Amino acid sequence: MWKKIVMGVLLVASGVVGFFAAKAQVTFNSTMSNVNRDYDTVLENVDLEGIHVNSDNDVINILVIGNDYRKETNYNASGLTDTMIIATVDMKHNVLKTTSLMRDLYVEIPGHGYNKLNAANSFGGIELLYKTIAKNFNIELDGYVEIGFKAFQDIVDAVGGVEVELTESEVSYLNSTNYIRNKKYRDVKVGKQTLNGSQALGYCRIRKQGTTINGLRDDYGRTWRQRTVINAVFDKVKSLPMSDWLKLANKLLKNVTTDLSNDKIIEYGKDVVTMGTTKIHQLQIPINGYYRGSASGEFKVGSCLVMHDAGSTSLSSSANAEALNKFIFKYDGKDNFKYGTFENKEK
Repeated sequence: MWKKIVMGVLLVASGVVGFFAAKAQVTFNSTMSNVNRDYDTVLENVDLEGIHVNSDNDVINILVIGNDYRKETNYNASGLTDTMIIATVDMKHNVLKTTSLMRDLYVEIPGHGYNKLNAANSFGGIELLYKTIAKNFNIELDGYVEIGFKAFQDIVDAVGGVEVELTESEVSYLNSTNYIRNKKYRDVKVGKQTLNGSQALGYCRIRKQGTTINGLRDDYGRTWRQRTVINAVFDKVKSLPMSDWLKLANKLLKNVTTDLSNDKIIEYGKDVVTMGTTKIHQLQIPINGYYRGSASGEFKVGSCLVMHDAGSTSLSSSANAEALNKFIFKYDGKDNFKYGTFENKEK
């Protein structure tokens, strides 16, 4: 899963940058030394020859990846990108954006034929995942941040929990399964309440069962829950005094892996701080009206989401790629995002 807290962790680091870079460079560098660096997988070194990608110097796109690392069970799901979110800092329009890429998207993985999007990392690591995103959606990425379950739980607990509204079906599922790993916390109730890190993690993992308060199910409900919690965390973080951001960063960053250098983090952090906005606009790919569920036995990879263009059910990612590019590079955040007959009403 991300799962993991995308713009939340990214903006915590950004806030630390904006506050401390000018006042205490040594302190900042010490804090950022907690981050796990993986310069062997720098995205800018990925060979995208023959693949058209769009970019803009005033638009920063960071791929936020969620992996499920569980030390207590020796479970290492390094190949399973349970969550994939593009975090966008759009300085042209002064807008922050997040786009969820659903893991069951049926896409072309260069050198491996067609499969689910979350299989790309299993086949060739983050480099192949990036190449797959570029191939199918024509987006250039400026770096990546990989976050584990532990970081997600820590940040939720560090901000004092997050308030969400649970439905009866979500409560039934959470209290009767191991999605909330610590049994003593399997006591959530219907309605609005504050969830701790363990409970919020379980809430974000719900996929096959449970309907959200706005009627979403399956992976659509799941990614909506993720973005909802991310926004809630961000709201809590921005309400904290900046002096607390450093403590928060010191606690979280040891569970974060990135290819971004300190200089890049400083640069992006300053951009975020000087934008003067904290609202995050959201999109989910595939978009309504431009995908279908796979027929039984249609593909050898199991149930998946098949992207298609308007008026067709044939496999094609062009409409969703166009919508994604429009959202990232052209959407100004003033009205609901529209593509074709589809209007993305943020909730």
